[in-house]
Amino acid sequence: MLLSSLQGVVSRLRIIVALVLLAAGLTGCSAVRFGYNQAPELVYWWLDGYADFDDAQSRRVREMLGQWFAWHRRTQLPDYAGLLQRAQVDVLADTTPDRVCRWWHELRRRGEGAVDQALPAAADLIPTLSAQQLKHIEARYLRNDEEFRRDYLAADPAQRLKDSVKRTLERAEFLYGTLDDEQRERVARLVAASPFDAESWNAERLQRRNETLQMLRRLSAEPADRDAALATLRAHVLRLSRSPREPYRQYQQKLETYNCAFAASLHNATTPTQRQAAAAKLKGWEGDFRALATAAD
Repeated sequence: MLLSSLQGVVSRLRIIVALVLLAAGLTGCSAVRFGYNQAPELVYWWLDGYADFDDAQSRRVREMLGQWFAWHRRTQLPDYAGLLQRAQVDVLADTTPDRVCRWWHELRRRGEGAVDQALPAAADLIPTLSAQQLKHIEARYLRNDEEFRRDYLAADPAQRLKDSVKRTLERAEFLYGTLDDEQRERVARLVAASPFDAESWNAERLQRRNETLQMLRRLSAEPADRDAALATLRAHVLRLSRSPREPYRQYQQKLETYNCAFAASLHNATTPTQRQAAAAKLKGWEGDFRALATAAD
């Protein structure tokens, strides 16, 4: 989301394959397949950047990643291909906020399943982390804080809004192709009206970071039996998915509801040509997933 940082693992495992495929997709379908095939090695180096694995841990993490990606390729990619096939139909028609939210919930459920598949290996690995490795993880977190502030917490509110509009336009144009002036203005208005609050997000992520570090220190200092460690991990993942802080849960729900309406509004303003472009992109990804899944046989 592997356990150099469980908080990072949870978020990364939910989206790591999507990020690899998204980046590869910018250069064509064959690159998508190449990117997925290279993903175990890419993820290993990302994780090692957190934990600085020793030789024994490196062997175990590489083995674990190989097993996870083999499971993912065999069981999840065919399912993703089916979702993409359905999406090709949906993207050609107008939509509603409720329908967008249903899609989001389907994707989130699959992401949660992918995270859960990794947790038994995590329960084996965490007790092997040394005090020095935990310090390394904490230092990496501090670098993440700097990156977050740079990307989301510009001192000038106007610059924050400009950055947010730019990110949103890039995501929309990746799927639909170039937006016209009226569509870009719509995006800018919707972003400006969004309840998104980078300060609240940052406060929550710092809380989660501290809770994750406490959990890692506890499990590595006082190793529990595997079942108990796994139960601790699953409870922690649940807290990462559903904050124990009621104000933040309310904020998340408000933002999710708004984002579903935002996506529906923008989609309904796209042209038939843009929707056909989106359908073609989704069809290409479907083909890539099916080819990758078949390669597992």
